[in-house]
Amino acid sequence: MKLYDNITNVALSNYGLITSAQAIELGVRLKDLHEWVAIGRLEKCWRGVYRLAHYVPTEYDLYAEALATVGKEAMIWGESVLAMHNLAMVNPERIEVATMSRVRKELPTWICLTQLHKESLYDIVNGIRCQPLPDVFRQCKGKVMTRRLAEAIREAEQKGLLGVLEAETLKKEFPL
Repeated sequence: MKLYDNITNVALSNYGLITSAQAIELGVRLKDLHEWVAIGRLEKCWRGVYRLAHYVPTEYDLYAEALATVGKEAMIWGESVLAMHNLAMVNPERIEVATMSRVRKELPTWICLTQLHKESLYDIVNGIRCQPLPDVFRQCKGKVMTRRLAEAIREAEQKGLLGVLEAETLKKEFPL
């Protein structure tokens, strides 16, 4: 029971998710994970990613699951960051995830993988690695209506997602 308690502690700090690699680090065998799936304590989300069966869902679960599925160095990217923050009225069909690491495993169809060729800065929002919001606004210029981006900048500033200097710089680049 102690091993399952360890799994629970790690998973609760990560949107109810645990990877097989994390479980092995805790001394859990893959056989135990499969057994917990069989008796209903864990649900298998994707290859090597499990969720506590009695976890209360949040609005960030899919983003956390996408990162756990792709790997440690992954981050939410582009329009998906705007969607995660409920900004600019975007609703991408798939969650865009970027990484520098080579990903060989098959990914779910709801994840769009972007391969980074150089290391990129990232922010951590609610425990989820994502592209910095100022970079997202600049990257989405031409993809998302400029007026929506300008309004989203003001909304992000009000929510405390942008610093004062960042917001002022972006307001000059995206005037209303």
